[in-house]
Amino acid sequence: MGILAGRVAIITGAGGGLGAAHARIFAAEGCCVVVNDINQAAAQAVVDEISAAGGKAVVNTSDITNYDDSLNAIKQAVDAFGDLHIVLNNAGINRDRMFASMTEQEWDAIMSVHLKGHFCMSSHAVHYWRAQAKEGKPVAARIINTTSGAGLQGSVGQSNYAAAKAGIAALTLNQAAELARYGITANAIAPAARTSMTMGVEAMAQRMAKPEDGSFDYFAPENVSSLLAWIASAESSHVSGCVFEAEGGKISLADGWRTGPEVDKGDRWQPAEVGQAVAKLMEQAVPAQKVYGS
Repeated sequence: MGILAGRVAIITGAGGGLGAAHARIFAAEGCCVVVNDINQAAAQAVVDEISAAGGKAVVNTSDITNYDDSLNAIKQAVDAFGDLHIVLNNAGINRDRMFASMTEQEWDAIMSVHLKGHFCMSSHAVHYWRAQAKEGKPVAARIINTTSGAGLQGSVGQSNYAAAKAGIAALTLNQAAELARYGITANAIAPAARTSMTMGVEAMAQRMAKPEDGSFDYFAPENVSSLLAWIASAESSHVSGCVFEAEGGKISLADGWRTGPEVDKGDRWQPAEVGQAVAKLMEQAVPAQKVYGS
């Protein structure tokens, strides 16, 4: 019996990369998995692999950027497995471009798949769980979002992606605060792993290549999946509103934005005085802040 026995999850973008790894690990831990991907053949291959290993999974091709279509994934989970406990928002795309050259279409595509995609599936799931809670049924539901180091720290050439991922981190905090009353937790993961998106960059592909000597595969996506399986379990009810980072065998908790050094004049600052105050703040910042363009 795995730690997810008896639980049901929808995992978006699960036809490959991190999503497929999550689906396999979740199924191995006893979870019934709705493998969501717009690529039906890819999703079916993951379902076939899970089934061959003795797990339970079904294919779902709902478009996560379409609010009405996303509802079909929730309906399928309930029809196929009798309930829903977990939504793991994993699906994503890249449209990298320097900000000065970025098109409106490249911006909109990222916001649609990442931010709106996280909203659509979670919204319908929350409606389902809220209805259960109002009927007096016990709810131990999990929303797991996927942010990125780009969203936490910024990333040159990825202003659209970084903005969307930062939005997802903030969304997670709001979900955790608002949904606890219904028995729902919300957490996010910033993963570092070998996927089609990371391997598209030659330097990243070389750094993340699978070792040929059989040693620990540091960038295997399954390394991230283990953390998410625990977050998805009933054991994690006390953890919500957190952003985790996972890489290799490392798990860390991201601090996020927080109030840092301050200077207090005790009176209104004159515009000409502000520069000196900001210089003091930057000297005290940890780490010291770089002023881009200076």
